[in-house]
Amino acid sequence: MRPLAQGARVGLYTVSLRDDGALLERWKDSCDGLVVAAFGVGHVPQQLVDRLEQLAVNIPVVLASRIGNGPVLPHTYGFVGSEADLIKRGLAPAGSLSPYQARILLRQLIAQSSPEGMMHTRPRTDRRPDLWRHL
Repeated sequence: MRPLAQGARVGLYTVSLRDDGALLERWKDSCDGLVVAAFGVGHVPQQLVDRLEQLAVNIPVVLASRIGNGPVLPHTYGFVGSEADLIKRGLAPAGSLSPYQARILLRQLIAQSSPEGMMHTRPRTDRRPDLWRHL
């Protein structure tokens, strides 16, 4: 891997109880990518879903589990804010990577900025790195 480009910014947002998502607005123009440390296998409160989806339109947003010892599962639940819902909305699952590991990987991928290596053709994710092939 090449060294990181100057200024590649990847944020880490930890979801918490009673989180209304207001702080997500601050990430909008502040970073090149975002890792979301979600509950359990990748769940967030319903109030965060629209903001996360909007962020994922413009920057890569990776969904990790904040518990630190378990994966983000791809399709356990289907409610609004579940891991399956968020993945359909364009968030990239971190698999078994912790939020910190996912942040390092995402930062490296953004820094590499190779168009053919960074892009993929999943629906609604045409501007996001293909994290799936690295996990």
